[in-house]
Amino acid sequence: MEKEACSSAFSKMILEKAKADRDIIVVCTDSRGSAKLGTYPDELPDQFVEMGIAEQNAVTVSAGMSYMGKKVFVIGPASFYSTRSSEQVKVDVAYSHNNVAIIGISGGISYGALGATHHSLQDIALMRAIPNLTVEIPSDATQMRAVIDELLENGRPIYIRIGRNPVPVIYHDPSEIRIGRANRLLTGSDAAVITCGQLVSKTIEAAALLKREGIAVTVVDMHTIKPLDTDMIKTVAEECGCIMTLEEHSIYGGLGGAVSEFVTQNIPVPMKICGIPDEDVPNGTDEEVFKYYKMDPEGIAEKVKALVERKKKIS
Repeated sequence: MEKEACSSAFSKMILEKAKADRDIIVVCTDSRGSAKLGTYPDELPDQFVEMGIAEQNAVTVSAGMSYMGKKVFVIGPASFYSTRSSEQVKVDVAYSHNNVAIIGISGGISYGALGATHHSLQDIALMRAIPNLTVEIPSDATQMRAVIDELLENGRPIYIRIGRNPVPVIYHDPSEIRIGRANRLLTGSDAAVITCGQLVSKTIEAAALLKREGIAVTVVDMHTIKPLDTDMIKTVAEECGCIMTLEEHSIYGGLGGAVSEFVTQNIPVPMKICGIPDEDVPNGTDEEVFKYYKMDPEGIAEKVKALVERKKKIS
């Protein structure tokens, strides 16, 4: 299966785009290696700003350059941009309507053994509560490139969270991808699983396991957490009668919270929110942590079966 990291897709694409557009600026905070920026700083030194370990300054400087007409992409660890610089994101970027894309790398549990200090499991809850800020979690490299293309055409304040490692390529036609519009990847009537990021590919694997047992699930890639595609949620709720959300985030305030806020007020159906529980996460690779919390394909399949049984009892 073909795999590519979203960070690699970004760095290759932005280098070529920036060569043709001097208004494109990349800002980094001592993380050009982690961000896989490659030769960008050397090839385009006049369109690159290294801020050192200073995320708050990086966001404010990026907002200032945007105000002067630049198309700014500030990139670094999601754990730091969503906490240390949250006030600058709120005030200098979102409130001030500046065209800045904050790209949080190694999101969720991607930093693995570095542990809780480097995990970003509260970032979506925080970022989606900021007015005028779009929140995006691409599920593969194709989607990442499509999002960047759209931003270059129609910039906006946005927080993009991506993982650290290569992920399976899910999309082959970038024209299918639009910010704010979810993508239905599989159709089934027994349950709907709404997910995002690197868990999309794992959910597709889980759906294959469930199909062998005669359970057909709908899989929705809700890559844009804000604005939420409520039309898609309503459609799959009506078709399937139950929804499970799955995310690399705390069970509080993330994708599950966003979906449940809409469902409970508009089309109540049985729901299950799956993510990281409210506890200190064990150190380990993302694969080890996913298995521990039953967020690997086998574990996801178990959770779906439990929800389907619950739906049957209620009906």
